[in-house]
Amino acid sequence: MTIRRILRYPDPGLFRVCSAVTSFDSALSELADDLLETMRAAPGVGITAAHIGVDQRIFVLELSKEDGVRIYVNPDILESDTGTIIFNEGSVSMPGAIEEVERPKSVRLRYQDLTGALHEEEAHGFHAVCIQHEIDQLDGIFWLQRLSRLKRERLVTKWKKSQRG
Repeated sequence: MTIRRILRYPDPGLFRVCSAVTSFDSALSELADDLLETMRAAPGVGITAAHIGVDQRIFVLELSKEDGVRIYVNPDILESDTGTIIFNEGSVSMPGAIEEVERPKSVRLRYQDLTGALHEEEAHGFHAVCIQHEIDQLDGIFWLQRLSRLKRERLVTKWKKSQRG
């Protein structure tokens, strides 16, 4: 397992749509292991291959030690709840920046595991928010794009100042 370099906002790689995974081999398992190590070192609760500059549709979540590690390959949201929920979100690519984002409160998704087997699951609350956040990233949508222009500009200005030291 290797801790990889995380792309920092506004790196263009964070706005690129990732390609579907087609090879379910040892390289994919190694990538998943590297993602997990990198996420834990950041620290964070989720990370995509896009965050480390890899053009593949895979992300890792570890919402708690009790829930364990979850790996999602080629995820797609099949259905979203019409009701919404607001959570504070941030990114390993923009450490320290946090803002409220409104998203559907539950989703149903289809994804593959590291062997290529298909799965479907429902996620609610924080789990659903995290899945939507990471799938957005795989689709080239950085979380800031979910904010109003005013909130986004304020947050980016504040974050840039904090990065100068």
